[in-house]
Amino acid sequence: MTLAEAAASAPAAAGGVHLDPFHRPQAMSAEDLPESRGLGQLVSMDAARLNGSGARALLFGRFRLVLRSRELLADGVPVAIGNRALDVLIALIEACGELVTKDELLTRVWPDTTVEENNLQFQISTLRKALGADRDFIRTVSGRGYRFVAELAVERRATRPDGGAGAWDQSPANVVQFVDSPPPGALPAARSELVGRAAQLSDVAALVAANRLVTLVGAGGIGKTRLTLELARRLAPSFEDGVRIAELGPLSDPGLVLPTIAAALELGGAAAGPERLAAALGPRRPLLVLDNCEHVIDEAAAVAEALLHANPSLQIIATSREPLRAEGEWVYRVPPLDVPPEGEEAFEEVLQHSAAQLFMARISAAQPATSPDRRVGAAVAKICRQLDGVPLALELAAASAAALGIEGLASRLDDRLSLLTEGRRTAPTRQQTLRATLDWSYELLSEPERAVMRRLAVFADDFTMEAASAVAAGEDVAAADVVRCLAGLVTKSLVASDVGGPVPYYRLLETMRAYAMERLAESGELEAVAARHAAVDFDPFQCVEAP
Repeated sequence: MTLAEAAASAPAAAGGVHLDPFHRPQAMSAEDLPESRGLGQLVSMDAARLNGSGARALLFGRFRLVLRSRELLADGVPVAIGNRALDVLIALIEACGELVTKDELLTRVWPDTTVEENNLQFQISTLRKALGADRDFIRTVSGRGYRFVAELAVERRATRPDGGAGAWDQSPANVVQFVDSPPPGALPAARSELVGRAAQLSDVAALVAANRLVTLVGAGGIGKTRLTLELARRLAPSFEDGVRIAELGPLSDPGLVLPTIAAALELGGAAAGPERLAAALGPRRPLLVLDNCEHVIDEAAAVAEALLHANPSLQIIATSREPLRAEGEWVYRVPPLDVPPEGEEAFEEVLQHSAAQLFMARISAAQPATSPDRRVGAAVAKICRQLDGVPLALELAAASAAALGIEGLASRLDDRLSLLTEGRRTAPTRQQTLRATLDWSYELLSEPERAVMRRLAVFADDFTMEAASAVAAGEDVAAADVVRCLAGLVTKSLVASDVGGPVPYYRLLETMRAYAMERLAESGELEAVAARHAAVDFDPFQCVEAP
């Protein structure tokens, strides 16, 4: 019996997961190694150790090998390797650090076929490439075979006695800890209260009740993920198969979208195609969340559409900075939090607005002794307005206010991109500073879209499509292309639009304008764009400040 077979046959047990480290032999030279035992003997030895333990996965370094689904993950992201390479890896792991000869591996991986040794060498090379910086986990014993030398731990279900705590499995194996963390794809517990989103929760819940694919769209930091996860927690009881989260943010390869979704659904072995994945899902009815789709949007849209076609019971909520443009999609644009209007300074009145509520909640967590007065109210109102009610920006500002004070922060927000840098250490890199969040969005644009966006920074207020064309067009971007690019920037949540009147108006939010102006200066175009801006005869409603 192999490790995977032992995992499949082990009875499911209640409770959490604990880690049982394997003993790893001391390193030996090739001359010191004992003759390898038969591979079947090695397999039986380790399968016996796992049998009945509820083993679910093997852990080594940053990798997790899920036994039942035969899936390898690195930092939670599926690694694309073939079945033969996976068979080689499992065979090496089962040997617990001892030599596995080439003949043993050939017999194990190609049991009914005669193959050349270079096939094995190719699979070893594939594994080492997949392991990347950890390629030395697989050691070559010259002329003889290979050894797997990484420290191993078994992730398994532990039986938890009534009212007990800590480590409960009292088997001879070394129990090191009980882990309550959910498996990949599980809905995480809330870490803090969601502030100021009651209306949005109600609106999106109604959309999800009526439609199978709903995409929450908005600028970076607007709170799409936070809103979606809170909604998913509230909707979870309505889905008999629960909620599964596919986090697409860490992916750099669009080809990993399908394996990541399969892993979230705990169907890693069915990642060959959307139809096969939908077939493996069968009659199950989960709510699937596809989070942070914007950088792999074509693949995410294709997979979502295919899954919905193949499985009529499935429902999907996606988050992205632009719509998926998939069949049957309903788009919900996540608005900023409500900000105090100009002239409102009384602290009690300021605190009626959701942006101020979030800012003060985060201030209180870091600086409980804050004493509000009218001056503080005016400073909070200014901060909320200048940061456009964007939740991530407000949370970053609250972190800085712990050192600068609320009024000190309000007086320095003209330098917000350099100032707001104290995000959560555990947050994705793109969310740890305000600049990183904007960089992420900017880098996803085409070069013409980047050019148009930075040139729009010369507008301090609303502008029309005609005004944008006059200012942003140049040798590299034709006036007709400015129209297309501006529409794309609106779609990607980087430019706000008001299309309710006879003439559509557009505007860059304060923070985005500051970022675009910085990019415009870096490009060397500021003087030329400012000259074009000055040469255009604008109507009184399009007055701008001198850049």
